Amino acid sequence: MTPPPDLTISGQASIDGAPLFAPLTLSLKAGQWTCLLGGSGVGKTTVLRLIAGLATGAEFTGEIRASDGLPVAERVAYMAQDDLLLPWATVAQNVALGARLRGERVDQDRRARLIARMRLQDHMTKKPSELSGGQRQRVALARTLMEDKPIILLDEPFSALDARTRADMQDLAAEALQGRTVLLVTHDPAEAARLGQSIMVMTRHGLTPCQPPHAPAPRKVDDLETLETQGALLKLLREEVA
Repeated sequence: MTPPPDLTISGQASIDGAPLFAPLTLSLKAGQWTCLLGGSGVGKTTVLRLIAGLATGAEFTGEIRASDGLPVAERVAYMAQDDLLLPWATVAQNVALGARLRGERVDQDRRARLIARMRLQDHMTKKPSELSGGQRQRVALARTLMEDKPIILLDEPFSALDARTRADMQDLAAEALQGRTVLLVTHDPAEAARLGQSIMVMTRHGLTPCQPPHAPAPRKVDDLETLETQGALLKLLREEVA
């Protein structure tokens, strides 16, 4: 894996001539988690897809650049809200999907290490229908890590999980993605307060920063500063829709 870069996306987007989001500049620090919150329809997923070089349906005017000057999209791994596992493939096959699609030889040792890291070693031959929601998301996270990219884009990957499993997955992701440049899109102020080293609230008019807690992530859910940040974020989100 190449060293994670600072990343900046600056510009504006529209759909059929109607503004999607106003001119903004979002800066991601190398090796840190940036959390992006906002209401539905303000363009958060569009930002992720622009960085990943995927189709968006929007017209973007601006630039996406890395601090090292190297291309961005080819160094990105994307983890969506839905696990997007192939229903007919086993856990082991799903984790190695990227290499197989590219016609590359699968690094079986690396795959085995990642599956063990996700505590899935007893489920390698199971199909997605045989797994719990949390186990499926761990497979998706292992597949993301299998790509070994320095830039990780997460689009509400834990929102469909129950509270306990979601907290477990947050802890696991924070540990597994340490040292990478991570952008997490979330609707959950508590999740951002637990994980964010930089936190931004996005509206159609731009970005509003929110001071993250000083404690290292993942933070305790009942830590006073974490709760204060959660409250500040909720207030910002409610003001935007008022």
